[in-house]
Amino acid sequence: MGDKATNDIAARVQTLRSQLQAASYAYYVLDAPDLPDEVYDRLYRELQDLEAAHPELVTPDSPTQRVGEKPATQFTSVRHNIPLYSLENAFDLAEFRAWEERWRRQAPDVGQVEYVAELKIDGNALALTYENGVLVRGVTRGDGVSGEDITPNVRTIRSIPLRLNTDNPPPVVEVRGEAFLPLDVFEQINIERAERGEALFANPRNAAAGTLRQLDSRIVAARKLDFFAYTVHLGNGEPENPKSKIQNPKFTTTTQWAALDLLQTLGFRVNPNRQLCQSADDVQAYYDDWATRRLQLSYLTDGVVVKLNDFALQQQLGFTQKFPRWAVALKYPAEEAPTILEDVSFQVGRTGAVTPVAELRPVQLAGTTVSRATLHNADRIAELGIHQGDTVIVRKAGEIIPEVVRVLSELRPENPIAVTMPTHCPQCASALVKPEGEAVTRCINSSCPAIVQGAIIHWARRDALDIEGLGEKWVKQLVEQGLVHSVADLYDLTEETLEPLDRMGKRLAEKLVGAIAASKTRPWASVLYALGIRHVGTVNAKTLAQHFPTVDALAAASPEEIATVHTIGPEIAQAVAQWFEVPANQTLIDRLRQAGLQLAASSSEQALTTAGPLADKTFVLTGTLPTLTRPEATELIEAAGGKVTSSVSKATDYLVAGEKAGSKLTKAEGLGITILSEGDLLALMGQE
Repeated sequence: MGDKATNDIAARVQTLRSQLQAASYAYYVLDAPDLPDEVYDRLYRELQDLEAAHPELVTPDSPTQRVGEKPATQFTSVRHNIPLYSLENAFDLAEFRAWEERWRRQAPDVGQVEYVAELKIDGNALALTYENGVLVRGVTRGDGVSGEDITPNVRTIRSIPLRLNTDNPPPVVEVRGEAFLPLDVFEQINIERAERGEALFANPRNAAAGTLRQLDSRIVAARKLDFFAYTVHLGNGEPENPKSKIQNPKFTTTTQWAALDLLQTLGFRVNPNRQLCQSADDVQAYYDDWATRRLQLSYLTDGVVVKLNDFALQQQLGFTQKFPRWAVALKYPAEEAPTILEDVSFQVGRTGAVTPVAELRPVQLAGTTVSRATLHNADRIAELGIHQGDTVIVRKAGEIIPEVVRVLSELRPENPIAVTMPTHCPQCASALVKPEGEAVTRCINSSCPAIVQGAIIHWARRDALDIEGLGEKWVKQLVEQGLVHSVADLYDLTEETLEPLDRMGKRLAEKLVGAIAASKTRPWASVLYALGIRHVGTVNAKTLAQHFPTVDALAAASPEEIATVHTIGPEIAQAVAQWFEVPANQTLIDRLRQAGLQLAASSSEQALTTAGPLADKTFVLTGTLPTLTRPEATELIEAAGGKVTSSVSKATDYLVAGEKAGSKLTKAEGLGITILSEGDLLALMGQE
């Protein structure tokens, strides 16, 4: 290839990188996407192809390098360039005032000062190093002096720029911030883990920590971590003092507030809910305000970080042996309470996973009465060393499932009986197994009533086949009486078969048979989700159904072909391909086909997805609509080509508001987003 052709390709590669980096900055930092997804995907694919053909052009800051190709075997411990100090905690406003008095004793001549108040993100601290503007290292906090080098995983976090958004950057830039999982992502991960019979993550912070330490960066990418930056160090600045000796004035900052603005300019997300406070009273007002407002956020925060704004004053005050004197973490009260463990039950899920559940003496926690809490798995039981009758501490934050966090062993009754996992299934008495490398104990008897029952309940869910009236009590009877052994058996049921069931009767039998028959019209994506394939939740099912519009197309696809679908990684692809290789599952598909279920997307569905009246429009739903449930409204929007998200941003096109709309409505009005009623939505789709 000639020099001109080579130069043309290199120039095209650089242009593509610049376009994609600008689009990512607009999307993840400014929250104002300016490039349609399909355009971004097309440009990204072009860049991939060019770099594959010309590997000598690949650079560490290329957008294609966010996900590594080869899993790591281990992480290396490295020393931080600048130590990451812990913060002193203040557990109430009185302790905050005491902290203020202490630093003032160190600087008695200082008068009125400014504070910067930032929400304390409940995540995991990261230290990022940029050399000549390019991300070269990402390290966990560790002990503050050394941490683990997890650079391949850090590259997958879309809100962390691979290249700083500036010309002529300083030779070295150090950025500190918090990696975290948004609550909706955390909830979806746990839903999918529950569907697969895996142990649930206890909270978003633990989930984020576990994600960051995954050896396969492709798994990290799939979990959609986010990041807020809060500190920048330029050149050889002092710890926690971003004041630069660099001559370029645009990189010189003298206050924490200015440093946060600089971080945003450099391409980082900075928490938008920060506040510049003129006094300790302003800090108190900020703290009080967010004590309740924080529950409406899309991420968890457990307090407020307060820093003196002036860097010169920070430098004057310095550090104790453990903490900076000029910053404090003002924590909110812990959502924990003690109670008595009265018993432990063991639940068997549809995948055979056996989950221990603590049966507790009822206790008030986070505004609700808690009487049950997860014990996760055998490893957690052993870690807690829990016994019958123990006094335990239970925690519940936001919408997180209550969990037992520790045992007060000093209050243990006499002659206690240790809690252990059963050796045999509590439902079918089959021997339980704990596969090597897994935390979950499983029943592997596919005929286990609990597994069959769980599969049918999942099949009948509203977001699956939506079989109205087929609740848990009827499913239990059907399984116990041997009327169904798989979901396919549902379509052989008759009114005469159902009528003898306890409290069924003729009318209910007619309704249930009718509802089962009606489920045959549910779309291919719903059927795919209802099959209960590991890792395939509602979102992944819809994505796969769009790319593989028939069951035969999906069954014939290789893991490599499936993995090419956007957001579908190798792990999911492998699970799908393996599911279709199982003879019993092939038989199930044949039976469902004979029963008349939708195993292919209709031509109208395919057309609406790409060219519907709501194509490329993003919606958020809030409040209670007059006639539509939230899932029904979501289904209508998606069927018309639109997309539904959980949080309001500049990328939102419409907010559909019903009765008792809350903070989302306020935010949408502030951003100038069009507000729709249910009637407006239907009219937009041409249904009125």
